[in-house]
Amino acid sequence: MAVAVKERTRPPRRRRGGSTPRSLPYLLIAPAGLLMLGFIAYPMLSVLYYSLRNYNVTKPWRNGFAGLDNFKEIFTDDPFFWDTLLFSARWVVVEVGLQLIFGLILALIINQTFIGRGVARALVFSPWAVSGVLTSTIWLLIYNPSTGLSRYLADAGIGEYGTSILSDPGTVFWGAVLAELWRGVPFFAILILADLQSVSKDLYEAASVDGASRLRQFWHITLPHLKDAIVLSTLLRAVWEFNNVDLLYTLTNGGPAGETTTLPLYVAQTGIDGNEFGYAAALTTVAFVILLFCSILYLRLSKFGGDDK
Repeated sequence: MAVAVKERTRPPRRRRGGSTPRSLPYLLIAPAGLLMLGFIAYPMLSVLYYSLRNYNVTKPWRNGFAGLDNFKEIFTDDPFFWDTLLFSARWVVVEVGLQLIFGLILALIINQTFIGRGVARALVFSPWAVSGVLTSTIWLLIYNPSTGLSRYLADAGIGEYGTSILSDPGTVFWGAVLAELWRGVPFFAILILADLQSVSKDLYEAASVDGASRLRQFWHITLPHLKDAIVLSTLLRAVWEFNNVDLLYTLTNGGPAGETTTLPLYVAQTGIDGNEFGYAAALTTVAFVILLFCSILYLRLSKFGGDDK
């Protein structure tokens, strides 16, 4: 009997096999983390390293540690840096602003119910699937002075034969803007349409019962609901437009006379064409810091993810 009582009062054993080690989640994400370090951290550190050096593959005898000389030259002895930075800011503001306006209008239109809405959505979204080089090729054909838009305008008495929109400093900016609008507007339309479909129709019905006009419904219901989508899409698109190289490089190559040279395009020309990889790395570092500062400031000012009171 004593043995039986002792066995009944023995504490139960804990099952160790059912517990999950705390290190298991970190082990599972370790491969992805290592890949991110390899493809993101290493290139960034490499650019920072070369930004502190003179590095020209055609003049190896001049290579060596430069310290902050590249950055000093950027801010004090390189007026073209400020020109490209100002043009980049102008390019981003105009492009993102127009793309947002037209993308919002398109999203509101294709969010309505009408015959052929599926075909209309496919046509609206199709330019987003076209690469930048192919987009610039299409618009190069449109702007061709012999066979493109300029010829037909000249036939209608507008302009002269043989003139090119891309070779005139007065029209090249808006010609490039139009080409990028064709590709960029669908991005906003896609994101805004996805958010529009999550707005409850009961809100609009209640507003209609209270006598609110369509404009007041848009201002007090639609726009507040779209706030986070607009902030995120404009931030992403601003970063992409700031780093735009493919379209401008293929369409104008920064010309005429540097009129359409953005800062990233200037980096490409300095590094690839001029073989000044150290100076190009310093320009890239400056561009990264500018983008990082502006992105943080924009998110703070817009209160992204916060509740409007």
